[in-house]
Amino acid sequence: MNTITGLKVVTKNLQGLVEGALADSGGLLRLAPCWVPRSFLHPGRRLKLAPQDLYAFGLNRGGIDERWFGSTTPAANENRTPDEGLSYGVAGNQRFTLKDAIAAAGAEIVGKRLWKKYQRWPVYSKFFDNMGPIPHHMHQAAKQAKLVGLEGKPESYYFPAQHNYVGNNFPYTFFGLEPGTTKAQVRRCLENWNQGDNGILDLSRAYRLKPGSGWLVGPSILHAPGSLCTYEPQWGSDVFGMYQNLVEGREVPWSLLVKDMPKAKHHDLDFITNQLDWEANTDPTFKDNHYLEPVPVADTRSEGYVDRWIVYGKINGQQGFTAKELTVDPGATCTIKDQGAFSMIAVQGQGRMNKLPLNSPNMIRFHELTEDEVFCTETAAQAGVTYENTSSAEPLVMLRYFGPDVNPDAPELGAYRKNTF
Repeated sequence: MNTITGLKVVTKNLQGLVEGALADSGGLLRLAPCWVPRSFLHPGRRLKLAPQDLYAFGLNRGGIDERWFGSTTPAANENRTPDEGLSYGVAGNQRFTLKDAIAAAGAEIVGKRLWKKYQRWPVYSKFFDNMGPIPHHMHQAAKQAKLVGLEGKPESYYFPAQHNYVGNNFPYTFFGLEPGTTKAQVRRCLENWNQGDNGILDLSRAYRLKPGSGWLVGPSILHAPGSLCTYEPQWGSDVFGMYQNLVEGREVPWSLLVKDMPKAKHHDLDFITNQLDWEANTDPTFKDNHYLEPVPVADTRSEGYVDRWIVYGKINGQQGFTAKELTVDPGATCTIKDQGAFSMIAVQGQGRMNKLPLNSPNMIRFHELTEDEVFCTETAAQAGVTYENTSSAEPLVMLRYFGPDVNPDAPELGAYRKNTF
């Protein structure tokens, strides 16, 4: 077994190593799996992680219910390992964090525009996989997160069919608050935190989740994600506040409500209530303004492949991230030009991506290296990446996400209604 722990960790003088790896692969970086546990959640067992490794971080850390892609964002977990949440690039028998690689060769990897503006890769994505629902929570907006020296987080969801062969216990997500809900009602839920179920879900509305669909969700909007395995392109921040105190009989501590709020406000119920974007939460046309279905880039079925937008649209007038799903038929080859750097995960099949082999595994051990995850530089993306399906029977399916303002030609929300296939 080839393992990530068997590789030498390199932290200094990375530019030559990274540039050599990019030259050998056609502008691509192989990434190793990045696993993240959550102590307050119950793993859904659809990440392809071997069952015996679900608690590889230790039972006290909780089960592994997330795999992060192209991440330079540390996981905001208590008692975390120093590199938790950071993706590792692999070159021969050496490894290095994607964060360090970008610091060493920034513009060459993410492109001049993103490097000049952010000096980093400002987004990431993950598979989020749980047996049941998680607490009704929100992610702070930029101004709110700035109060504690952090960044806000808009996010998006896509439910890939390959990871949702079973829906688990509750494939429904509560979003926002019922129109007409008052701040006093939400404040009362906070007052009742230690008196059993605080009833926050009584003020919300659940939507049934469908594989092959998704949602675009801005900051300060309450949501209680259901039990489908979710691909989540999002801003590179791990801020949140849990407004629900009891989920499937499991206590949610007050500390997870206020962890990213100023300490002086940890018991200020009015401040906590006002962290919510009231207009967005009580939007009577919430689904129309947030629901996504794939939109084909073009009708290329006769050429043996189809590329589809799966995350698109803007949040408060800004495009923070976008994502596509590429399906290549058995035996087919295609070359796709993209406008910026991206992170890719193969969810089905086998083949090649430029000079790198691709293989979507059935099961992965905790420290095992895989051939399913790649980071593509902006230069390679703009020149065109060649994808080849080497199977004679199975489609090759890949998900890839992009950084802010990379795809100004992406569809607007609601564009799926005009689909012809």
